[in-house]
Amino acid sequence: VLSQLSIYSILIIMLHTLQRTDHPAHPFPHTHKASEPVNFPFILDDSHGHIDTPTIQLFESESSTYTYLLADKNTKEAVIIDPVKETLDRDVKFVKELGLNLKIAVNTHCHADHVTGTGLMKKQIQGLKSAISKHSGASADIQLSEGDNITFGKHCLIVRETPGHTDGCITLVLGDKSMAFTGDALLIRGCGRTDFQQGSAERLYKSIHEVVFKLPEDCLLYPAHDYKGQTVTTVGEERKYNPRLTKNLEEFVKIMDNLNLPKPKKIDIAVPANLLCGLQD
Repeated sequence: VLSQLSIYSILIIMLHTLQRTDHPAHPFPHTHKASEPVNFPFILDDSHGHIDTPTIQLFESESSTYTYLLADKNTKEAVIIDPVKETLDRDVKFVKELGLNLKIAVNTHCHADHVTGTGLMKKQIQGLKSAISKHSGASADIQLSEGDNITFGKHCLIVRETPGHTDGCITLVLGDKSMAFTGDALLIRGCGRTDFQQGSAERLYKSIHEVVFKLPEDCLLYPAHDYKGQTVTTVGEERKYNPRLTKNLEEFVKIMDNLNLPKPKKIDIAVPANLLCGLQD
């Protein structure tokens, strides 16, 4: 079930003119009701007037992963970020029913908690190419580097390398710097762990402070995961309120070294599969 909205009504929202409404200022991070699963598409707030860059946030409940679908309203060219194998059918159906030309499926890093849907998605959508950081060690059609552009219609996502959670973590910044997709590097009021997959607390701290926190204060930040029902935050909010990243480097490293988290349940399956673009023999 996509949502209470019909596909037709979502299509109207995405591909026709979106009338901007001025809303009173509201606090970040945004949330949905944590008691309700979010297995439906969530139309991202049009607070920057992006009537021609519809962006949809989708959710996979088992790993609490957010997948993002961005489209150019006029050309219908689209990009998907961090698709998940378990929601492959939903995402492919959604792309086809909206009449989108999905060009690139990009992973923000080699995930350890779920298997990417990228490889299987390529088999169902003609011409789709996969992309991931060249530092990830994973197979993909496009090996991304710092400063590369992922274009769709007249829009682009700029690749910024933000290692620390893994060597191959990237943040994808919309060309006008109004929004960014931070993967597992920066989470809402948190950050990715650094105790496996070449993790480094020092590098993560540097990545966030020297890359993400250099974006405009009102830049909207969309993470790859959230476990509390939160959907979006801003650079300004995280610089001010993130309980880990407001610390100095020494304090941050100490926090990260003492998290003592259990390893992801699917790490032994997910990492080998994701090194092969999610395709297994």
